[in-house]
Amino acid sequence: MNIAIAQLNPTVGDLSGNADRILAAAHQVTQGDTASALLLTPELSICGYPPRDLLLDPSFIDAMEATVHDLARRLPPKLAVLVGMAVRNPDADREGGKALFNSIALLHQGEIVSLFHKRLLPTYDVFDENRYFEPNPKLDISHNCFTLEVAGQTQTIGVTICEDLWNDEAFWGKRNYRVNPIADLAAAGVDAIVNLSASPYTLRKQKLREAMLCDVAQRYRLPIFYANQVGGNDDLIFDGNSVVVDGTGTIVARAAHCQTDIIDAALTSPSPITPTGAIAPYPDDDNAEIWAALVLGVRDYARKCGFSRAVLGLSGGIDSTLVAAIAAEALGAENVLGVLMSSPYTSQASVDDAIALAENLGIPTQNLPILPMMDGFDQSLAPLFAGTEPGIAEENLQSRIRGTLLMAIANKFGYLLLSTGNKSEVAVGYCTLYGDMNGGLAVIADVPKTRVYALCQWLNRDQDGTHPREIVPRNVLEKPPSAELRPDQRDSDSLPDYDTLDDILDRLVHGHQSADQIIAAGHDRATVERIITLVTRAEFKRRQAAPGLKITDRAFGTGWRMPIAARRSASVFSS
Repeated sequence: MNIAIAQLNPTVGDLSGNADRILAAAHQVTQGDTASALLLTPELSICGYPPRDLLLDPSFIDAMEATVHDLARRLPPKLAVLVGMAVRNPDADREGGKALFNSIALLHQGEIVSLFHKRLLPTYDVFDENRYFEPNPKLDISHNCFTLEVAGQTQTIGVTICEDLWNDEAFWGKRNYRVNPIADLAAAGVDAIVNLSASPYTLRKQKLREAMLCDVAQRYRLPIFYANQVGGNDDLIFDGNSVVVDGTGTIVARAAHCQTDIIDAALTSPSPITPTGAIAPYPDDDNAEIWAALVLGVRDYARKCGFSRAVLGLSGGIDSTLVAAIAAEALGAENVLGVLMSSPYTSQASVDDAIALAENLGIPTQNLPILPMMDGFDQSLAPLFAGTEPGIAEENLQSRIRGTLLMAIANKFGYLLLSTGNKSEVAVGYCTLYGDMNGGLAVIADVPKTRVYALCQWLNRDQDGTHPREIVPRNVLEKPPSAELRPDQRDSDSLPDYDTLDDILDRLVHGHQSADQIIAAGHDRATVERIITLVTRAEFKRRQAAPGLKITDRAFGTGWRMPIAARRSASVFSS
């Protein structure tokens, strides 16, 4: 019995388009001598994940149901297909539950044969499933199994949805939920477990997924077919990497990283599983892994929002350099406009670096000096600012002039404006509202400054062992970082060195460490306390920022829910 996995890239809300993608995959896996009997698609594959408050619209749920019925009639009749959808909870009013289930529909021979509901609903990080869904109320595990018969061979399949896999206490050392769906299915005697997922990308997460899947499969001696969504949806990136693991805990098939793909494997008896597809390679370097995810995130955000071209400010600095390179890879160099906006404080070296980068990438540029606009603002504000010394307000005006020019270009020509601030800057508020924070997408808002340098060095890596390339001009990598908003300005005038800053931020934001713990790790007390203050005060800026692509387990996006108007006592940051 051949089981196929369609690693699809759905667009949230595009019911008919997503159905067509499933149908195309169904036709593909029924061709040839190794035609599949069962096709898996990702979690909520008919509406895309996460649909968020679209689920509160009854007409959307009606349309979803109609689309799935129509898809069932169009599918090849010999193929069974598992499709993710939201299903109404008929007992919601009577029992006070949520209106919907997060479900899988088994489609076969033109009909919805069975429905299976998700048992474990995550509410951590970016997940908010309790807002919409009721957990599966059926205690009898048979409600999450079905049988298929092919050529006289019958197999019982256990069905799980994403989080249902992530509660094995033997692997994690604890349980976050009362039940363990995998243990229940194993006890019920299923022949294989399938899991339909929409698991967002974070750095090195696939290694954790595979370790968990292999451990669980080996312990229960059950093959697992894991189907994951791929693609970018708002700030979330889904990396795919669907896998098939046999009952010995060995990976026998893997789909591509950050690409649509189809893989399959044969479930046979008495042999538990036979690979029929390839094991796609996984990036062997953190920078390669991140690069592919960011490129996918930019490409899909632009495509799904209706943009074909992008614009960004090109300063000659490391951050805009990386964003330009990502955009050129994602959208095509000819579709990315780099705008140079020099001021009296912009060094000739920065102009030269920006032009060299644009030539290396092959992107067009436009030069718009901002001195005339600076003079205009100075004249307008002179009466009000009389008797004061130039300072942050005047510096920020430069950034806001640039932001206004970029927004004008984006509006005029229908470009997507990409903002270029990195995570270190966003964390401490070293950025200007309505200036460099302007944009429709913050490409590297979850990439710390030290990682920005690492990615740019990786871009210049030796490609074939003999001929290194230079995409990022050497001077961009070597010169001290500066916003160039006043003479001889350096980032180090306002911030500790980025190695120090990023380590403090990692401990604070990701590690949830107290000030005393961070100080005990070797950092200066005054520096730590100052950084904590900056992070807290910058919350109002982050709330107004463009969506930022998530690549870590703690991004300043959907999963970051800090108050703006709040007072945090010193005890919060002390052990």
